[in-house]
Amino acid sequence: MVGTTVGRVALFSIHPRYARAILDGSKEVEFRRQVLPHDVTHVVIYATAPVQQVIGIFEVAGVDKMTPSRAWKRYGRTGGIERTAFERYYTNADHAFVIRVNDPQTFPTPFPLAELDENLRPPQSYMYLRDDLLDRVRVLAAEPQPHKPVVRRLLTRLASKVLAPTTH
Repeated sequence: MVGTTVGRVALFSIHPRYARAILDGSKEVEFRRQVLPHDVTHVVIYATAPVQQVIGIFEVAGVDKMTPSRAWKRYGRTGGIERTAFERYYTNADHAFVIRVNDPQTFPTPFPLAELDENLRPPQSYMYLRDDLLDRVRVLAAEPQPHKPVVRRLLTRLASKVLAPTTH
């Protein structure tokens, strides 16, 4: 998936502590109880309360499905979570889905979900961002000259959507 074209983009609700750890590179994976579809290539991060802002993005390097105990053995050191919290999260779960993070980037200026759409609510797990919302993310998160590949690929995709005529 890394280095490929931009597929679907998901919005994740993530506790601020874990969101910051992803963006500073100390948390290299995101643990989930639900599978992430294979065509999701990027994740926009919404930091939950008390922050309640869209704060960054990362590229999905891959998703591993395994038992929670295997996930802990393989990713516990890079998962950015204490074992007790990990075990509590996966209580009664048969599978863990481990999303490998690539190229995390903090937006220069975080913004509330209402800036994307006043009716948008934080997802319980994740939701797909429609092209119009992706364009709004691009505008709100734009840097004068994006220097990281993930931002360039996302902006290129969004520019082609905005400039290309629609056939609805």
